[in-house]
Amino acid sequence: MSSKTTPTPPRYLWQHPAWPVISFDTDALMQDLSHARLEQGKLLGLLEAIGLESGQEAARELWVQEAMATAAIEGEKLDQDAVRSSLAHRLGLAGLPTTDRHVDGLVQVMADATAQYQAPLTQERLCLWQAALFPGGSVNLRRVAVGRYRDHADAMQIVSGRLGREVVHYVAPPSAQVPQEMAQFLAWFECTHPAADAAPRLHGLVRAALAHLWFETIHPFEDGNGRLGRAIVDMALAQDMGAAVRVFGIARQMMTTRAAYDDALNQAQQSTAGTGLDVTPWVQWFVQACAQGCITSQAVVRQALEKAEFRQRAAASGVNARQTKVLDRLLQAGNRTLGGGFLGGMSSDKYCKLTGSSKATATRDLVDLAAKGLLRIEGVGKATRYAIAIDQWTQAPV
Repeated sequence: MSSKTTPTPPRYLWQHPAWPVISFDTDALMQDLSHARLEQGKLLGLLEAIGLESGQEAARELWVQEAMATAAIEGEKLDQDAVRSSLAHRLGLAGLPTTDRHVDGLVQVMADATAQYQAPLTQERLCLWQAALFPGGSVNLRRVAVGRYRDHADAMQIVSGRLGREVVHYVAPPSAQVPQEMAQFLAWFECTHPAADAAPRLHGLVRAALAHLWFETIHPFEDGNGRLGRAIVDMALAQDMGAAVRVFGIARQMMTTRAAYDDALNQAQQSTAGTGLDVTPWVQWFVQACAQGCITSQAVVRQALEKAEFRQRAAASGVNARQTKVLDRLLQAGNRTLGGGFLGGMSSDKYCKLTGSSKATATRDLVDLAAKGLLRIEGVGKATRYAIAIDQWTQAPV
């Protein structure tokens, strides 16, 4: 009498016999896709309506936020001034880049993904992106294989938890399979390009969602896969728009809802008996995140317009060079409700440090700005602080 061994069902997408033929329910996505398109249109219309200078300022601010967010998802906190400096250099607004090569590398990758969105996504290009993220081939005193796919024999795992109590959330395909897996992915990405002759055409937001999931499922590099996967999303969305746009705030939204992002991606990478390769829930989460990202970006654009109007009001008020410098610093900090705000508000001591002025001059300048309606006074006595006088703006507490 012989016995049959029941085969172990595939645990992950890439282990499924039908992989990489991913499926999704178009009808279930229609409402969310329509909503996301509406919010995209509102955002792009708003950018065009506020004028060239304010629109460019808003786009730069959104770029800074995306760079900060895509790094933060990986647990890396970038210096915001360094990101602004690197971005200004890349846009020709400053002479020298930041001395932080990691920041420069990330900005370069983000720039290439969108500015060169029409160029093919190739293995060579991805390897150049990954190498740019790790100048010197290391991170946190740890060597990283750069400029090539991973080739180590150990399993590529996504884990969390303390040493000795790790929880394995996902195991990627073995390194030996990566070249073939990536060849299939890159071929799909090229043939589904909006300009390709594929029929029927894949919805741009769905394509971006599938591209991110597919790339993260392969996890082709030793490190940097998350940032590269989000750069691929930027590229896919730029291709969808037919323009070098990076204003939709996808990385920022992923960071804001980090737990939900991780859960949605992790669940999509599992191959359960009931769902197979149907990744509709992931695509739906991604599309909803796109819509919310656009809504938040609209608020950033409105903030840029508020800054421009404030600067005009300040110029008409006859402020001096010291006052202009401080007002610009407060404007740069932004509104607390959008994740900014000048920490603790402006005080006479902080004014002295920013301008190099005496305490008496600082107090006089601040009182003058309040009298002109450019700053509002909060607190009394030694607790007196000054905040930018724009409706609905608040400062970050100490």
